[in-house]
Amino acid sequence: MTPSINPAVIKQFLLSRVRNQQENYLHPPYNMEQQLMAAITRCDDGLAVEILDKINGLEGATLATEPVRSRKNSLIAMCTLFTRAIIKGGIHPETAFHLSDAYILEFEKHSSLEALNRLEYDMLYHFIKTLKEETTVRNYSRTVNLAISYIYENILQELSLEIIANQVFANPAYLSAKFKKETGVSLTSFINKRRIEESKYFLMHTETSISDIALLFKFCNQSYYTSLFKKHNGVTPREYREIHSAI
Repeated sequence: MTPSINPAVIKQFLLSRVRNQQENYLHPPYNMEQQLMAAITRCDDGLAVEILDKINGLEGATLATEPVRSRKNSLIAMCTLFTRAIIKGGIHPETAFHLSDAYILEFEKHSSLEALNRLEYDMLYHFIKTLKEETTVRNYSRTVNLAISYIYENILQELSLEIIANQVFANPAYLSAKFKKETGVSLTSFINKRRIEESKYFLMHTETSISDIALLFKFCNQSYYTSLFKKHNGVTPREYREIHSAI
């Protein structure tokens, strides 16, 4: 069964994973910018928060006549800086740009300065957490790295041990054992977790039905998708959508 999702929505999702956010409305003082980038690159969240506090204590430029719009514009600039920092730290650019785009869309859902100010720090912690988690891939063997890259690039396609093994020129049994040994999880579990994470885009930014999202990401049915989603996030897809719609 094919999910009834507008192809334009899927196209936007795919573009959001690779598009580099070029808008850069405001830079903090150069020395502070470099210090903040260095702290993020080293995954030093304590120092990064301290520097961000100092930057926010300075008088910022007025980037729009309306204060909330001005704050959103400054957050877009800060998001661009965070993105550059984690790429410098070794994260895959596609992952960084996907995260950047998701936050830029999230900014537009808020209408209060207080919420936007909180979101800036949430964004900082999220970028550093992502860098910590994703850069562990550099410690994997070439075979496992190739498998992970193939999964990321084909997340909406059929993925199986046999398909991936064929793509990375490895015996399926060998790949399965090696992947589990190096990552600590089975190939199937890794794929499911990645699909769960990617599906959040549709929950937050579209009105696509949960059943269609489940089909799009190749889960056998909505119940299985819901069960896995709750296992990884503590809430169901419907609850996750409601939480983020209410922010």
